[in-house]
Amino acid sequence: MKTQINFRIQQALILMALCLFSFSTISAQDDESAASPLTISGSIDVYYKYDFAGSAAADANISGGENYTFFAPDQNSFSIGMANIIFGKTVGKTSFVADLSFGPRGASSSIPTLSTDDGSFHIQNLYVSHSFTDNITLSAGYMGTFVGYEVISPTGNYNYSTSYLFSWGPFQNAGIKLDFALGESFGLMVGLFNDWNTYTDFTSGKDLGMQLSYTPNDATGVYLNFVTGADSGLELDLTAGFQLTDAFYLGVNGATYSSPNGEIFGTGDNGFTGFALYPQYSITDNFSLGLRGEYFSEKEVNDIFSGTYSDAASVFALTLSANISAGPLTFIPEFRFDNGSEDIFIDADGLPTGGASQFLVAAVYGF
Repeated sequence: MKTQINFRIQQALILMALCLFSFSTISAQDDESAASPLTISGSIDVYYKYDFAGSAAADANISGGENYTFFAPDQNSFSIGMANIIFGKTVGKTSFVADLSFGPRGASSSIPTLSTDDGSFHIQNLYVSHSFTDNITLSAGYMGTFVGYEVISPTGNYNYSTSYLFSWGPFQNAGIKLDFALGESFGLMVGLFNDWNTYTDFTSGKDLGMQLSYTPNDATGVYLNFVTGADSGLELDLTAGFQLTDAFYLGVNGATYSSPNGEIFGTGDNGFTGFALYPQYSITDNFSLGLRGEYFSEKEVNDIFSGTYSDAASVFALTLSANISAGPLTFIPEFRFDNGSEDIFIDADGLPTGGASQFLVAAVYGF
């Protein structure tokens, strides 16, 4: 019975989107003369990282290739992140975005690239949108996730390394969604998606996603998100940003994830819970300091972390970063300290230990 209800929900969303699209195409051709030029934007980033555990830790934990946060893994190396190129165009009420990346930050660090044999190319976004009215927009394709505070592109983050919450949540959602503007300050998104981080869905079920947003002004944004599926599990997420003064900004992210149990709204015992704060202070127009403080915990032993221990492990991580800007170029020196409740990291001798620390400096060019 539950399977039939879930299937009917999916059918209703698809039919609603198709009906709106059919209705709007009658007048769409009238807007074709209002075409914008093709836009090209993107970023390039490189970094150097040194983990204080040394090269012996390069094959595990935050120090290396199997690190718990997936990004900036190389030890004592001048390394590349990615080249990110974004194409966009609008004709009347219809637009497209094609966001392509080349390099390990957008490929081997992201789940859709299944192995190194797939190369370094990755699609970050590839979707089309159509606005039926000023308040209703349909988007379909492969889209960066609406869940969470951070993103893959380093131009969208203050810190260069990424949080546990970002790394263990979805990166992209492929599917169809409807965005509704509900008055001046509120918005609602409802969508039907494949399982997380897949170009092609290999399961019969689909994920249901929703976002409720509150943006009363340019200085405040609050977003309540959830995505759930029989094969993906359920994640609830709160993301917020507050420009409290001209110089001081505070970001907030909290989330909890439960593993799937075969029902679209069902949850298992496994998963994670976490919370992060992002205070940032601008000292000058070209220099600022920011801190990411994060608490992240698995729900059951070895849900997230590896090692031999009897209680579910958690991590408290502090990341101190500076942003030094020179036009489109931003230098990011960064210190990161991760303290685990269990011995989930690896020290310089390759033995389990409870903490990890690292320094990196990154250069990010946005255009």
